[in-house]
Amino acid sequence: MALPSSTLALADRIDRLNAAIGRTAAWACLFIVVVQFAVVLLRYAFGIGSIWLSESIIYGHAALFMLAAAWTLREGGHVRVDVFYADATPRTKALVDLFGALLLLLPFMLVLLWFAVPYVERSWATLERSRETSGLPFVFLLKTLIPLFALLMALQGISQAIRAAHVLQSLPVTRP
Repeated sequence: MALPSSTLALADRIDRLNAAIGRTAAWACLFIVVVQFAVVLLRYAFGIGSIWLSESIIYGHAALFMLAAAWTLREGGHVRVDVFYADATPRTKALVDLFGALLLLLPFMLVLLWFAVPYVERSWATLERSRETSGLPFVFLLKTLIPLFALLMALQGISQAIRAAHVLQSLPVTRP
């Protein structure tokens, strides 16, 4: 039975969404470098420290990692134990991608969502802020990145599974 073209269209939409979010989040690299340079310059040249600036670097790192992870998965830049995958046939690669998405990635992201949502809800209920007096008052926004990460990764897992199923469906079965 052939996959409907709407499933590939869904995978394309997921890929475009994650690519757009990932490319936007990549600008956090520039932010991190500029702010870190400013922190070092202020501290060592002028003897001025800033918790606010230091915490903003942490926020930038979190945003970069959490928002660009699904895009990295889409581009094949994630960590994979590549013992046999590189030399595998397209069919074997598709099977690994399909079962990896369905049995590992999606269940883990669902568990992460399950635990993260109440955690983030509590943070939003109190509008949680930094424990530091002069820190950033946006810890609740930072924690919101956790379920967003899980959602984007789950969507990318769905896209990966769709594409792998399409490859498996379109390749002829070869018998040794």
